[in-house]
Amino acid sequence: MARHPDPPPAIPKTIPDTIPEAVLSATAPLPQAGRMGRVIHRVSGAFAAGILLAAGVLVLEVVMRYFLNAPTTWAHETSIFLSAVTFIFGGLLCVVRDAHIRVVLLYDHVRGRARPALDAAISLLCAFSTGFFAWAAWRMVEKATIRPTGAFYLETSGSAWNSPAPALVKIVLLIVLIVMCVQFVVLAINYTRAAAARRKAPR
Repeated sequence: MARHPDPPPAIPKTIPDTIPEAVLSATAPLPQAGRMGRVIHRVSGAFAAGILLAAGVLVLEVVMRYFLNAPTTWAHETSIFLSAVTFIFGGLLCVVRDAHIRVVLLYDHVRGRARPALDAAISLLCAFSTGFFAWAAWRMVEKATIRPTGAFYLETSGSAWNSPAPALVKIVLLIVLIVMCVQFVVLAINYTRAAAARRKAPR
């Protein structure tokens, strides 16, 4: 007697039910990031679209260059600019989601009420570091936007298109570093409040 094949596995009704909780939590902003973190999380989609736009620009350049024999002068610099801005914003998004790479050899051994205090100390240290990098970025922006005579200008690429992409990338980097510094301060404040609440909580 012929054996009937086993029925195919049931298809899950909703895709989110098949996604591990750890993955979902990694794509959500930290509660300690506050309103600022939620805003950063919401606008992240626009920067993600920049990668798709950069890919579309490169595809267009391939078609124009190899099929129509009419290469553009702007596609290469545009795709680099869009990718650079997206990667810069990605650092800020990692802060909001607590998704940055770190060494947790000692961190994982801290438990209980000491964990929020350690998080606050780490956030303050990161705020100091990003503040220092923001100052360094300002020095770059100053050279890229202000001539020795004091006149305003935008540093250009020097290519055939000669776009102001170098100056714009440096300006975006400065803005993101300032926002990142403020975000770390917000995290430090909220972690400090959580540590104080745990100390007051009955044991």
